[in-house]
Amino acid sequence: MKRHINSFFVFILLFIGLISCSSKEEEITIVTQTAAFAKGADVSWITEMEASGKKFYNAAGTETEGMSLLKSMGMNAVRLRVWVNPSNGWCNKQDLLVKAKRAKNLNLRIMIDFHYSDSWADPGKQIKPAAWANYTFEELKAAVAQHTKDVLNELNFNGITPEWVQVGNETGNGMLWEDGKASVNMKNYAELSNAGYDAVKSVFPYSKVIIHLQNGYDNGLFRWMFDGLKSNGGKWDVIGMSLYPTAANWTTLDAQCLTNMNDMVQHYGSEVMVCEVGMSWDAPEACNAFLKDIIAKTKSVTDGKGIGVFYWEPESYAGWNGYPLGAFDNNGKPTAALNAFN
Repeated sequence: MKRHINSFFVFILLFIGLISCSSKEEEITIVTQTAAFAKGADVSWITEMEASGKKFYNAAGTETEGMSLLKSMGMNAVRLRVWVNPSNGWCNKQDLLVKAKRAKNLNLRIMIDFHYSDSWADPGKQIKPAAWANYTFEELKAAVAQHTKDVLNELNFNGITPEWVQVGNETGNGMLWEDGKASVNMKNYAELSNAGYDAVKSVFPYSKVIIHLQNGYDNGLFRWMFDGLKSNGGKWDVIGMSLYPTAANWTTLDAQCLTNMNDMVQHYGSEVMVCEVGMSWDAPEACNAFLKDIIAKTKSVTDGKGIGVFYWEPESYAGWNGYPLGAFDNNGKPTAALNAFN
C-alpha cells in the first residue's frame, strides 16, 4: 500500500511538472513573439468571402489562399473578431476556430477581438447579445466572463494561444449599453471590462489584454477613458487604437496619433498598438505612404512600447459588404498600399 501511495504522489508531481512546463513554454513563446513588431490584418471576413466564391490572387495573378498571401507580403499576425450568437453564423466560436487554426498553421500571431454582441459593436452601438438582454448587472458580468472563457478554452483545447485579446471593440463609450455605457456609469464599464480581463488571464495568463478605442488621434477621449478606468480599478495591458484617415489628412492624424501614443505611455505605462487602420482602396499610393508613416511612428513610441499596426480587412474587394477601405483591387489582387508591410 505504501508503495502505491508513493507512486501516486510521484504521478501527481510529474503531472504538475508537465503543467508548469507547458505554462513556461507558453510564456517563452509569447515573450519571443513580442520582441518582434506586429504587422497584421483583421481578416475576419475571409471564410465568408470564400464561401461566397471570392478568390485571392498574387501580383502575378496566381490564385493564393488569403492569409498566405498576406504573410507573403510581410504580415506576421492576424486579428479575428468573435460574436456571441450571430444570426448567420459567421464570426461565431466555430468560425473563429477555423480561421485561428489556419493562422496557427501559418505561424501567424493571433489577436482575438471580443465584441460582446451578436453583431457589430462600435462607437455608435454596443448592443447586448439577445440572450443577455434581460440580465441583471451581476448576471451580465458573469456572462462576459463565461463567454470569454468558453471561446478561449476552445482555442486552448486546440493548441492555439492568442498573443493578444481585446475585451470589447472600439469601446470609447463603454460596452453592453446601457448598463456598461461609460458616460453614464464608468464604474459599471470598468467592472464589465475587468470581468473579461480576469477571464482571459484565467485561460491564458500570458496573453496581453487590450482595451481598444476609436479615433487614435483624439487624446482627450483616451485620457477621459483611461483616467476613468484607472480610478475605478480598471485593468489592461495594452491600449489599442483605430485610425482611419483620408488621402488628404493622414499626415495630420498620424502626427496626432503619435502624440497620443506617447502620452498613453507616459501617463499609464502601457504598451500601445494601432489595432485598426484603413483608407479607400482606390488611393493605394496615399495609403502606402500613410501605412509606412504610421508603422514608423508606432515603432518610434517612447521606450519601444509601440508594438504593432493592423489593417482592417484588407482582403475585402469589389464592394464586399459595401466596405470601401480594403486594400485589394477589383480583381482580387493586393494594391500597392500593402507593400508598406514588407
